[in-house]
Amino acid sequence: MSKLILRLIINAAALWVAAQVVPGIRLGEGPEVAVTSLLLVALIFGLINALIKPIVQLVTCPAYILTLGLFTFIVNAAMLQLTAWVSSGVLTIDRFWDALLGGIVISIVSTLLSIFVSEDDD
Repeated sequence: MSKLILRLIINAAALWVAAQVVPGIRLGEGPEVAVTSLLLVALIFGLINALIKPIVQLVTCPAYILTLGLFTFIVNAAMLQLTAWVSSGVLTIDRFWDALLGGIVISIVSTLLSIFVSEDDD
């Protein structure tokens, strides 16, 4: 259970960083985002990545092969846009290019945080 909570916090931090770095991505209505809204979006993002992304990856496998893996960025952007759509305005993304850049930022931040945070169950 602690691994799930840790992944949720890492996703929330990565989404927050993406909203700060990419001008076309916004979390919440005002300049400050509520922690509950951020955690809700992180939960939706995690569920989409766990349930829908593997199916999309399987269906688009030829595109991954033809682009030597670069199609991953397109799928990540699509999952981020799907998260924005499902979150009903808590997360807003202006354009596809903002989602693409946001997906890259989220991937980098998530990877870095996962490296620095131990997930061992002792």
